[in-house]
Amino acid sequence: MSSPLSDLIPEDAILLDAEAADWAAAVRIAGQLLETTGVTTADYTQAMVDNVVDHGPYIVIAPGFAFAHARPSEAVLRTGMSWVRLKEPLSFGHTEYDPVSLVVALAATDSRQHVQAMANLAEVIGDDEARAALETVASPGQLRAVLGGDTAAAAEPATAPSSSSSSPAEDRHLILTVCGNGLGTSLFLKNTLEGVLSTWGWDRHVSVEATDTISARGRAKESKAILTSGEIAKTLGDVGVPVRVVENFTSKDELDRALRELYDV
Repeated sequence: MSSPLSDLIPEDAILLDAEAADWAAAVRIAGQLLETTGVTTADYTQAMVDNVVDHGPYIVIAPGFAFAHARPSEAVLRTGMSWVRLKEPLSFGHTEYDPVSLVVALAATDSRQHVQAMANLAEVIGDDEARAALETVASPGQLRAVLGGDTAAAAEPATAPSSSSSSPAEDRHLILTVCGNGLGTSLFLKNTLEGVLSTWGWDRHVSVEATDTISARGRAKESKAILTSGEIAKTLGDVGVPVRVVENFTSKDELDRALRELYDV
Protein backbone atom coordinates (compact mmCIF):
# COMPACT_ATOMS: atom_id res chain seq x y z
CA MET A 1 0.00 0.00 0.00
CA SER A 2 1.33 3.43 -0.95
CA SER A 3 1.30 6.46 1.33
CA PRO A 4 2.61 10.04 1.13
CA LEU A 5 5.51 8.89 3.32
CA SER A 6 6.55 5.82 1.34
CA ASP A 7 6.13 7.79 -1.89
CA LEU A 8 8.86 10.19 -0.71
CA ILE A 9 11.31 7.40 0.20
CA PRO A 10 12.26 5.18 -2.76
CA GLU A 11 14.20 1.98 -2.13
CA ASP A 12 17.47 3.52 -3.30
CA ALA A 13 17.10 6.20 -0.60
CA ILE A 14 17.14 3.54 2.14
CA LEU A 15 20.28 2.12 3.74
CA LEU A 16 19.97 -0.54 6.43
CA ASP A 17 22.67 -1.38 9.00
CA ALA A 18 24.93 1.46 7.94
CA GLU A 19 28.22 1.99 9.76
CA ALA A 20 29.08 5.50 10.95
CA ALA A 21 31.81 6.79 13.24
CA ASP A 22 29.73 9.55 14.85
CA TRP A 23 26.50 11.54 14.54
CA ALA A 24 27.88 13.80 11.82
CA ALA A 25 28.89 10.82 9.71
CA ALA A 26 25.40 9.34 10.15
CA VAL A 27 23.77 12.59 9.00
CA ARG A 28 26.15 12.72 6.04
CA ILE A 29 25.15 9.21 5.02
CA ALA A 30 21.50 10.26 5.03
CA GLY A 31 22.44 13.36 3.05
CA GLN A 32 24.40 11.39 0.48
CA LEU A 33 21.33 9.26 -0.16
CA LEU A 34 19.42 12.46 -0.91
CA GLU A 35 22.19 13.48 -3.27
CA THR A 36 22.36 10.18 -5.16
CA THR A 37 18.59 10.08 -5.63
CA GLY A 38 18.61 13.56 -7.15
CA VAL A 39 16.86 15.32 -4.28
CA THR A 40 19.68 17.65 -3.17
CA THR A 41 23.22 18.76 -3.78
CA ALA A 42 26.11 18.27 -1.37
CA ASP A 43 25.52 21.75 0.06
CA TYR A 44 22.31 20.53 1.66
CA THR A 45 24.10 17.67 3.39
CA GLN A 46 26.54 20.15 4.91
CA ALA A 47 23.65 22.39 5.94
CA MET A 48 22.04 19.51 7.86
CA VAL A 49 25.28 18.92 9.77
CA ASP A 50 25.69 22.65 10.43
CA ASN A 51 22.11 22.75 11.73
CA VAL A 52 23.01 20.38 14.57
CA VAL A 53 26.29 22.18 15.27
CA ASP A 54 24.41 25.50 15.53
CA HIS A 55 21.30 24.37 17.42
CA GLY A 56 22.31 21.20 19.25
CA PRO A 57 20.75 17.72 19.03
CA TYR A 58 17.14 18.90 18.84
CA ILE A 59 16.70 16.75 15.72
CA VAL A 60 16.56 13.75 18.08
CA ILE A 61 12.82 13.91 18.65
CA ALA A 62 11.95 10.42 19.93
CA PRO A 63 13.86 7.56 21.54
CA GLY A 64 16.57 6.42 19.13
CA PHE A 65 15.26 8.57 16.26
CA ALA A 66 16.87 11.60 14.59
CA PHE A 67 15.16 13.72 11.95
CA ALA A 68 17.82 15.57 9.94
CA HIS A 69 16.86 18.59 7.84
CA ALA A 70 17.79 22.14 6.90
CA ARG A 71 16.06 25.17 5.41
CA PRO A 72 14.72 25.10 1.86
CA SER A 73 17.40 26.47 -0.46
CA GLU A 74 18.79 26.22 -3.97
CA ALA A 75 20.51 23.03 -2.79
CA VAL A 76 17.09 21.32 -2.73
CA LEU A 77 16.20 20.13 -6.23
CA ARG A 78 12.91 18.50 -5.27
CA THR A 79 11.14 17.28 -2.13
CA GLY A 80 12.29 13.89 -0.88
CA MET A 81 13.50 11.85 2.07
CA SER A 82 16.09 9.23 2.94
CA TRP A 83 16.20 6.56 5.64
CA VAL A 84 19.26 5.21 7.45
CA ARG A 85 19.23 2.43 10.03
CA LEU A 86 22.53 2.29 11.86
CA LYS A 87 24.29 -0.98 12.56
CA GLU A 88 25.48 0.40 15.90
CA PRO A 89 23.45 3.14 17.63
CA LEU A 90 25.28 6.44 18.13
CA SER A 91 25.21 9.30 20.60
CA PHE A 92 23.94 12.60 19.21
CA GLY A 93 24.33 14.34 22.58
CA HIS A 94 20.66 14.19 23.56
CA THR A 95 20.12 13.71 27.29
CA GLU A 96 16.97 11.58 26.95
CA TYR A 97 16.84 9.79 23.60
CA ASP A 98 20.40 8.69 22.82
CA PRO A 99 21.62 6.42 21.39
CA VAL A 100 20.15 6.90 17.92
CA SER A 101 19.56 3.96 15.60
CA LEU A 102 17.33 5.57 12.94
CA VAL A 103 18.25 8.71 10.99
CA VAL A 104 15.69 10.08 8.54
CA ALA A 105 16.58 13.08 6.37
CA LEU A 106 14.10 15.46 4.74
CA ALA A 107 14.68 18.00 2.00
CA ALA A 108 11.73 20.11 0.90
CA THR A 109 11.25 22.91 -1.58
CA ASP A 110 8.75 24.51 0.81
CA SER A 111 7.00 23.77 4.10
CA ARG A 112 3.67 22.68 2.60
CA GLN A 113 4.41 19.80 0.23
CA HIS A 114 5.21 17.18 2.85
CA VAL A 115 2.82 17.90 5.72
CA GLN A 116 0.87 14.65 5.32
CA ALA A 117 4.09 12.65 5.05
CA MET A 118 5.26 14.17 8.34
CA ALA A 119 1.99 13.19 9.97
CA ASN A 120 2.45 9.61 8.72
CA LEU A 121 6.04 9.50 9.95
CA ALA A 122 5.15 10.81 13.41
CA GLU A 123 2.49 8.12 13.80
CA VAL A 124 4.77 5.33 12.55
CA ILE A 125 7.63 6.31 14.87
CA GLY A 126 5.22 6.66 17.80
CA ASP A 127 3.62 3.24 17.23
CA ASP A 128 5.42 0.46 19.12
CA GLU A 129 4.55 -2.29 16.64
CA ALA A 130 5.58 -0.28 13.59
CA ARG A 131 8.76 0.94 15.29
CA ALA A 132 9.79 -2.61 16.14
CA ALA A 133 9.24 -3.60 12.52
CA LEU A 134 11.37 -0.70 11.29
CA GLU A 135 14.22 -1.86 13.51
CA THR A 136 14.14 -5.41 12.16
CA VAL A 137 13.10 -5.31 8.48
CA ALA A 138 15.57 -7.10 6.23
CA SER A 139 15.27 -5.05 3.04
CA PRO A 140 14.33 -1.58 1.74
CA GLY A 141 11.25 -3.11 0.16
CA GLN A 142 10.06 -4.42 3.51
CA LEU A 143 10.70 -1.05 5.12
CA ARG A 144 8.61 0.75 2.50
CA ALA A 145 5.85 -1.80 3.08
CA VAL A 146 5.82 -0.89 6.79
CA LEU A 147 5.73 2.81 5.96
CA GLY A 148 2.87 2.30 3.53
CA GLY A 149 0.87 -0.12 5.66
CA ASP A 150 -1.95 0.32 8.17
CA THR A 151 0.11 0.12 11.34
CA ALA A 152 0.11 3.90 11.85
CA ALA A 153 -3.66 3.91 12.04
CA ALA A 154 -3.54 1.48 14.97
CA ALA A 155 -1.88 3.95 17.35
CA GLU A 156 -3.84 4.39 20.55
CA PRO A 157 -5.42 7.85 20.85
CA ALA A 158 -4.47 10.01 23.79
CA THR A 159 -6.91 10.18 26.66
CA ALA A 160 -9.40 13.00 26.22
CA PRO A 161 -10.31 15.26 29.12
CA SER A 162 -13.56 14.58 30.92
CA SER A 163 -16.76 16.20 29.66
CA SER A 164 -16.67 18.60 32.58
CA SER A 165 -13.36 20.09 31.46
CA SER A 166 -13.41 23.66 30.24
CA SER A 167 -12.43 24.59 26.69
CA PRO A 168 -10.49 27.60 25.43
CA ALA A 169 -12.32 30.86 24.94
CA GLU A 170 -14.36 31.11 21.78
CA ASP A 171 -11.69 33.28 20.14
CA ARG A 172 -9.26 30.97 18.36
CA HIS A 173 -5.97 30.49 20.19
CA LEU A 174 -2.61 30.07 18.48
CA ILE A 175 0.12 27.69 19.60
CA LEU A 176 3.51 27.85 17.91
CA THR A 177 5.71 24.79 17.46
CA VAL A 178 9.30 25.88 16.90
CA CYS A 179 12.54 24.48 15.54
CA GLY A 180 15.65 26.08 14.08
CA ASN A 181 14.27 26.07 10.55
CA GLY A 182 10.49 25.95 10.96
CA LEU A 183 10.41 23.02 8.58
CA GLY A 184 11.18 19.62 10.04
CA THR A 185 10.92 18.92 13.76
CA SER A 186 8.44 21.75 14.31
CA LEU A 187 6.13 20.08 11.77
CA PHE A 188 6.48 16.78 13.62
CA LEU A 189 5.40 18.52 16.80
CA LYS A 190 2.60 20.37 15.01
CA ASN A 191 1.15 17.14 13.62
CA THR A 192 1.21 15.37 16.97
CA LEU A 193 -0.32 18.35 18.77
CA GLU A 194 -3.08 18.65 16.18
CA GLY A 195 -3.87 14.98 16.72
CA VAL A 196 -4.36 15.60 20.44
CA LEU A 197 -6.47 18.71 19.81
CA SER A 198 -8.65 16.70 17.43
CA THR A 199 -9.10 13.98 20.06
CA TRP A 200 -10.14 16.61 22.58
CA GLY A 201 -12.48 18.28 20.11
CA TRP A 202 -10.52 21.52 20.46
CA ASP A 203 -9.27 21.74 16.87
CA ARG A 204 -12.00 24.32 16.24
CA HIS A 205 -10.59 26.55 18.98
CA VAL A 206 -6.81 26.21 18.69
CA SER A 207 -4.61 26.72 15.62
CA VAL A 208 -1.09 25.32 15.47
CA GLU A 209 1.65 26.82 13.33
CA ALA A 210 5.17 25.49 12.79
CA THR A 211 7.82 28.18 12.59
CA ASP A 212 11.49 29.00 13.12
CA THR A 213 13.11 30.75 16.08
CA ILE A 214 13.27 34.20 14.47
CA SER A 215 9.61 34.18 13.45
CA ALA A 216 8.61 32.73 16.83
CA ARG A 217 10.16 35.67 18.67
CA GLY A 218 8.25 38.09 16.46
CA ARG A 219 4.92 36.28 16.81
CA ALA A 220 5.16 35.09 20.41
CA LYS A 221 2.77 37.72 21.77
CA GLU A 222 0.09 36.53 19.30
CA SER A 223 0.22 33.02 20.74
CA LYS A 224 -1.09 31.20 23.77
CA ALA A 225 2.18 29.30 24.13
CA ILE A 226 5.24 27.95 22.36
CA LEU A 227 6.13 24.27 22.28
CA THR A 228 9.66 23.25 21.35
CA SER A 229 12.78 21.31 22.34
CA GLY A 230 14.99 22.13 25.30
CA GLU A 231 17.78 23.41 23.05
CA ILE A 232 15.49 25.75 21.12
CA ALA A 233 13.80 26.94 24.32
CA LYS A 234 17.20 28.14 25.55
CA THR A 235 17.76 29.95 22.26
CA LEU A 236 14.36 31.68 22.47
CA GLY A 237 14.77 32.86 26.04
CA ASP A 238 11.96 34.89 27.60
CA VAL A 239 9.42 35.73 24.88
CA GLY A 240 6.58 36.83 27.15
CA VAL A 241 4.42 33.69 26.78
CA PRO A 242 4.77 30.18 28.22
CA VAL A 243 7.41 28.07 26.50
CA ARG A 244 6.90 24.35 27.07
CA VAL A 245 9.72 21.90 26.41
CA VAL A 246 8.67 18.68 24.69
CA GLU A 247 10.99 15.69 24.77
CA ASN A 248 9.19 13.19 22.51
CA PHE A 249 7.70 14.94 19.51
CA THR A 250 5.71 11.85 18.55
CA SER A 251 4.13 11.26 21.98
CA LYS A 252 0.46 12.19 22.17
CA ASP A 253 0.55 11.48 25.90
CA GLU A 254 3.27 14.09 26.46
CA LEU A 255 1.42 16.65 24.36
CA ASP A 256 -1.79 15.83 26.22
CA ARG A 257 -0.03 16.63 29.50
CA ALA A 258 1.36 19.89 28.09
CA LEU A 259 -2.11 21.04 27.01
CA ARG A 260 -3.63 20.14 30.35
CA GLU A 261 -0.97 22.24 32.07
CA LEU A 262 -1.46 25.19 29.73
CA TYR A 263 -5.26 25.18 30.06
CA ASP A 264 -5.44 23.92 33.64
CA VAL A 265 -7.73 20.98 32.83
